[in-house]
Amino acid sequence: MENGLFIGGGGAEYGEKQYLDLKYANRHGLIAGATGTGKTVTLQILAESFSAAGVPVFLSDVKGDLSGLADRGSPDFKLHEAFTKRAAQIGFTEFTYDAFPAVFWDLFGQQGHPVRTTVAEMGPLLLARLLDLTEAQEGILNIAFRLADEQGLPLLDLKDLQALLVWTGENRAELSLRYGNVSVASIGAIQRRLLVLENEGGAEIFGEPALDLADMMRLDADGRGQINILAADTLMASPKLYATFLLWLLSELFEDLPEVGDPDKPKLVFFFDEAHLLFDGAPKALVDKVEQVARLIRSKGVGVYFITQNPDDIPEDILGQLGNRVQHALRAFTARDKKALRMAAETYRPNPDFDTETAIREVGVGEAVTSMLQKKGVPGIVQRTLIRPPSSKLGPIPASLRAQLIAASDLGAKYANAVDRDSAHEMLKRRADAAAKAAEEAERREEEQSAAEREFNAGRRYSGTRVSRSSAKTRKRTLNFDDSSLGGAIANVLVKELKGTTGRRIVRGILGGLFKAR
Repeated sequence: MENGLFIGGGGAEYGEKQYLDLKYANRHGLIAGATGTGKTVTLQILAESFSAAGVPVFLSDVKGDLSGLADRGSPDFKLHEAFTKRAAQIGFTEFTYDAFPAVFWDLFGQQGHPVRTTVAEMGPLLLARLLDLTEAQEGILNIAFRLADEQGLPLLDLKDLQALLVWTGENRAELSLRYGNVSVASIGAIQRRLLVLENEGGAEIFGEPALDLADMMRLDADGRGQINILAADTLMASPKLYATFLLWLLSELFEDLPEVGDPDKPKLVFFFDEAHLLFDGAPKALVDKVEQVARLIRSKGVGVYFITQNPDDIPEDILGQLGNRVQHALRAFTARDKKALRMAAETYRPNPDFDTETAIREVGVGEAVTSMLQKKGVPGIVQRTLIRPPSSKLGPIPASLRAQLIAASDLGAKYANAVDRDSAHEMLKRRADAAAKAAEEAERREEEQSAAEREFNAGRRYSGTRVSRSSAKTRKRTLNFDDSSLGGAIANVLVKELKGTTGRRIVRGILGGLFKAR
């Protein structure tokens, strides 16, 4: 086929060449099969073929085997004889060993160029999935992102988000009236999840310079597509981080790339290995987002190929959009396995020469049941296919060669050093420092004021004699005599006696005598 990728040989004696039409390569695909049946080699030969056709590729290297794409195969390899024999059997006359333009990436910056994005670009939905937040906690996260937009606070790295959550908690009373309940407990739970992510090394992916998608969609001097290899052997220890990052990358491609309709060949092919991790325990909103991206991203010229052990790991709505399929052997040991095998067989267009279900169960290592889209996007008849041998090295390359390729890449200078520019953390810190300084200055001025100034500032203004009681009642006057003279002393004693019982009797007697005389 003039505009197709040679996959292998099918039909009688495997002599019929099987192609993947580049025009329909953006209609997505599936590579499935049990462990050890040859999925990784199929992924490798597809990456080689796309690169040779001038299509950039992105793939994740889960086991470290795919780094061999950067080095050519060797006649000294133990499988050289088997490779040449298979190439002759399937009519692969152009079989030669070759290396391909590979660029290595690593979220942790150890086995490749660092890959970074900002917290704002990740967004609350994917971040909530990454942190495994509840619905209430996700609501708090959405409030924080809204506040960042309204307050002009760039969210670039984790410390920006942590600082914003602290500020949200401090102003929760006011924010609750506007956005709904802002719980301190929910904020604390999010902060703990961020701490766990930070301890796992997840903080390394947040920051700048952020990944420029154009750096992944380049061609070399010979017109071959760049193969971007993400080191994922360490990353697989954090499966949610792995799945969330790849979904973010797909979302960025969907949002940034222009519409191209149905191109003659894809602008980029994206291989999603261990695809079941994307859907395990994923909320419906996230699955809906994946379905939306898978349905619409093909119009951006991007083909997405899911690699998993069993087709039923992928939701049915998404599985129905995967037109190009390579199904390696499935083992049916349990009733569930048998049901999955039967369902997988029913999705293929039947071939009268063999039973599809039986073929899926019996194909050997390096052999698969394949079906590729043909003219007008019609699924091709299912075929038993011997997958062609790879031209690049089978297995990982030495660490020294990897280091050499990383050092020689022109992308090293761009992404090697992180940049910490002014963002939410620094802005909120300046606000807090300014408020603390203003409060300290006000306290100092108050201490320097005199007592009169403080009383004046407190509003306690007065003048004249202070009246402690009401003057409505006239106080009783008391007679005061000079105690220094004998007369004064006698007078005081007399007054006391008159005030006493004896005095009152004398007064009554005098008054009685006066009234009787009248």
